[in-house]
Amino acid sequence: MATGLREGMADIARQGLLQTQEATLETRNKKNNLNIGIPKEISFQENRIALTPLSVALLVNNGHRVILESGAGIAANFSDSEYAEQGAKIAYDKKEVFDSDILVKIAPPMLEEIAMMHKGQTLISSLQTGTLKQEYLKALMQKKINALCFENLRDEGNVLSVVRAMSEIVGSTSILIAAEYLSNVTGGKGLMLGGFTGVPPTEIVILGAGTVGEYAARTALALGAEVKVFDSSIYRLRRLQNNLGNSRVFTSVMQPIVLNKAIVTCDVVIGAIRASHGRSPCVVMEETVARMKPHSVVIDVSIDQGGCFETSEVTNHTNPVFRKYDVIHYCVPNIASRVPRTASYALTNIFAPILLDIGEFGGLMNMVWNNPGIREALYIYQGNVTNKDLADMFNLPFKDLELLVVSNQ
Repeated sequence: MATGLREGMADIARQGLLQTQEATLETRNKKNNLNIGIPKEISFQENRIALTPLSVALLVNNGHRVILESGAGIAANFSDSEYAEQGAKIAYDKKEVFDSDILVKIAPPMLEEIAMMHKGQTLISSLQTGTLKQEYLKALMQKKINALCFENLRDEGNVLSVVRAMSEIVGSTSILIAAEYLSNVTGGKGLMLGGFTGVPPTEIVILGAGTVGEYAARTALALGAEVKVFDSSIYRLRRLQNNLGNSRVFTSVMQPIVLNKAIVTCDVVIGAIRASHGRSPCVVMEETVARMKPHSVVIDVSIDQGGCFETSEVTNHTNPVFRKYDVIHYCVPNIASRVPRTASYALTNIFAPILLDIGEFGGLMNMVWNNPGIREALYIYQGNVTNKDLADMFNLPFKDLELLVVSNQ
């Protein structure tokens, strides 16, 4: 039976009736082994780092190479030996780090750092449009850099992932700062933030019902404080109240009479109003601050956009506060650097998967086309400005990313 079957199949083959059929198979992009550089931050009081030692281990185990400038993690309390143990190469020459294919930074590179970069390099860093200068962008364009602005990175839920993570940290930390400056140790009025049986709770006013405002309110309520949140948007106020699920939080639109009355009687006021473009609105005038109770605390989280208090002045982590009308003002722009280790963990949870995906997709551009959240963050491609808002802001030529890619193929 088997012999007859074989003879029959041989006859069919000889007659040309048995032919192979074409079939399409799924192919994947060739994986790239990335060469990733992490330079030491030279921006003033920038203490965070983009990748922690455990994330470096993850990247190295996936075949990528990580070069870390010596001392890059010290400000976040990560030693060189911790990185070396996880497979990173420690470089004592900054130029060696800047020879990497991908640079991952927190602060935008300075002009002297851009001078060390090479053609076709990929930069992942913040952009900080409020302090950005035209010569900075032109320097990146001349180097034919591919640049990603991590403030514009969006996750699967269309949320600005880095902005959200840092805002959560800043919101919670601002309440802990308020507790510190209310205490007698720092010259405050000697109050414990919150309250307990027989003692009225501390009164906290929060301006802005965004992520910073929500997490500030969440932390303050957990400590037992009385919280009032003001915002110009009913939608944001309703979202905050629903997210907190707490009837103890008082919400109100920006009614000047109600707002001023709340501020002059409170113990702490936190300004967390953000502007989508340009300067944050100044909603608390000097005469209102002058009427506040002595030793009250003002924390202006919006100071990096100009601040929302008329009396605000930029301070730093070394000298974080000043007094005006006997009111303590805390106006440090980079609050997340006060807790750099926590902030670094939050950042590395975002950057490490992105770097792994760039390697898996076979390069930056394949990753960009497969991930709209990454595409929106790309503001320079091969030296061309691909973000229209940025091009208009600095009067630079705008190039459509899709047309650029097609023309280069």
